[in-house]
Amino acid sequence: MFQTAINLTDTPRTEYNGWADWTTWNCALWIGGDEGLYNLAKDFRTYGQFIEVMTDMGMTKTPDGAKWDEADFDEMQDMMDDL
Repeated sequence: MFQTAINLTDTPRTEYNGWADWTTWNCALWIGGDEGLYNLAKDFRTYGQFIEVMTDMGMTKTPDGAKWDEADFDEMQDMMDDL
């Protein structure tokens, strides 16, 4: 079952496992835990570039249903800087 409702813009955002919210945590978890996504993300300087490529490939969300473009951009950029 996917948790797509968690990504709705009217859903209150609360901290989740040290991340801004569930969506941010889930996106970071997939990038950090999936070898293919990790290697792909390392090729980009910004999270925005990563989102662009993922969208071009038709992958607008994680397998769990978190939309890449709804994650907290600043936190995701910090994560990308650490790759």
